Amino acid sequence: MNTLNATTPQGKVTLLSAGPGDLDLLTIRAAKALAAADIVLLDDLANPDIVTLAPHARVIRVGKRGGCKSTPQAFIQRLMQRYARLGLHVVRVKGGDALLFGRAGEEIAALREARIAVDIVNGVSSGFAAAAGLGISLTHRDHCQGVTFVTAHRQDHGEPDWRALAATGMTLAIYMGMSRIAGIAASLSEALPASTPAAVVQHAGSPGERRLVTTLDRLAADAGAAGLESPAVIFVGGAIGEAMQRAAHGERGFAHAA
Repeated sequence: MNTLNATTPQGKVTLLSAGPGDLDLLTIRAAKALAAADIVLLDDLANPDIVTLAPHARVIRVGKRGGCKSTPQAFIQRLMQRYARLGLHVVRVKGGDALLFGRAGEEIAALREARIAVDIVNGVSSGFAAAAGLGISLTHRDHCQGVTFVTAHRQDHGEPDWRALAATGMTLAIYMGMSRIAGIAASLSEALPASTPAAVVQHAGSPGERRLVTTLDRLAADAGAAGLESPAVIFVGGAIGEAMQRAAHGERGFAHAA
């Protein structure tokens, strides 16, 4: 029998979705969880000002960024378990929505195995914030019947089957793909017309948001010329064409396509 758990009330962990950046996009439930937090484990992609909503919490930064120095996933999971076993409310703040490309599945499994209660607070994923910035719907009866959210990086460092994804006719919302944008565009071009609408939205849902609307054959070149970098979401599909008129009218926030 664990003597610590016998004498100390068991704490819990909240996996909290911080959204794409703007604190106005947080849910009321997220704000309540932060106000009640004892420990905040802060993701690198979350708005750092979110800690102002957790005035009583100890803040521990556990950044995870592709290609940068990152906190090991196993260490983050040990931190959650350690503080919860001390009877504390641990809020694991994750950028976007915790359940989409945020390793939430690994964290939930580890917490359940440790018999620690876990709550999940949903949020706005950067893909939806990016679509809102473009002023489009990711699904459209005239263009497609669905949307596919996909990461450009697999655990084995490989890539998805882009031709198969293109063949579905769905809008593609591609996360973590900027470092491979040329290869992605080339692979998709094997199955899609060169004129297929495409877009890139950098820092979606934040004051620094930048948007580019172009075509698949110009996607990599135009994104490079505009200086767009990670974090960004790449969109490909007919529904993205709805944003071209806004870009053509020179609305603020749209990068220039060559």
